Amino acid sequence: MVGLTTADVAPTAGVKVFSAGAAGCVADLVTFPLDTAKVRLQIQGECRPSLEVQKNRYRGVFGTIYTMVKTEGPRSLYSGLVAGLHRQMGFASVRIGLYDTMKQFYSRGSESAGLGTRLLAGCTTGAMAVTFAQPTDVVKVRFQAQSRLPESGSVKRYSGTMDAYRTIARDEGVKGLWKGCLPNIARNAIVNCSELVTYDIIKELILKNDLMTDNMPCHFTAAFAAGFCTTIVASPVDVVKTRYMNSVPGQYSGAMNCAVTMLLNEGTTAFYKGFMPAFLRLGSWNIVMFVSYEQIKRAVVRFQL
Repeated sequence: MVGLTTADVAPTAGVKVFSAGAAGCVADLVTFPLDTAKVRLQIQGECRPSLEVQKNRYRGVFGTIYTMVKTEGPRSLYSGLVAGLHRQMGFASVRIGLYDTMKQFYSRGSESAGLGTRLLAGCTTGAMAVTFAQPTDVVKVRFQAQSRLPESGSVKRYSGTMDAYRTIARDEGVKGLWKGCLPNIARNAIVNCSELVTYDIIKELILKNDLMTDNMPCHFTAAFAAGFCTTIVASPVDVVKTRYMNSVPGQYSGAMNCAVTMLLNEGTTAFYKGFMPAFLRLGSWNIVMFVSYEQIKRAVVRFQL
């Protein structure tokens, strides 16, 4: 490999999987407070007597963050971070790292893939990621949703991340760890398609029309557009997923029942609760993740040369 540059060597699937997982963790470390604020806003107004005191307690993204820091301390913004990092190593490494591999599989090795092929690849890797990494998402949401305040009515369920895995499996059965799996598969298919396909297409158009070179500004632009499109499309199913994962046993008969209950009790606007933090989080997450992903891939390939 003497004399070769990173531009001459295509990263392997293993390099992409590792780079995607690492980049997902970097993005989570940067944007986790926004994700926690999004979860708190999404569950606000939920019809549970113990949460009645929390009704309309949070207002806006930064108002939610301010309230949490003031009443629960700065650490509350990173509640569930360990499970979040577990999640990224499972979710991001598969859904993002294997996207190009699945795209080539469906296009039978062709370098040019149509929109349908890209969408199919995105759906496939999104579903694969949920299949084995769902428990990490359940634990992350539960930690983010629970308040540290006794008067909030939210009882501290778990003493730590590993305790959460054990307690959920013991009290709710193994299926409790896969609670909300179907809405999460739907969400991840939508998110993956919106995120990866938008990024893929916009980056390709930028490079094809010589608007930018394959550098950080190009990755930033494509990632920002991907975050905006993804938030619009994925918000409704994301809210249902969060509500259902955080629910106590028997509160909802299923994800569809959760969605119908939300619609009847809170109206259509409930499906876009936490939209601004979701956009701020997804937009910033996409920027940090894709820029980190591209740089980590190049660094690993450079190390291998």
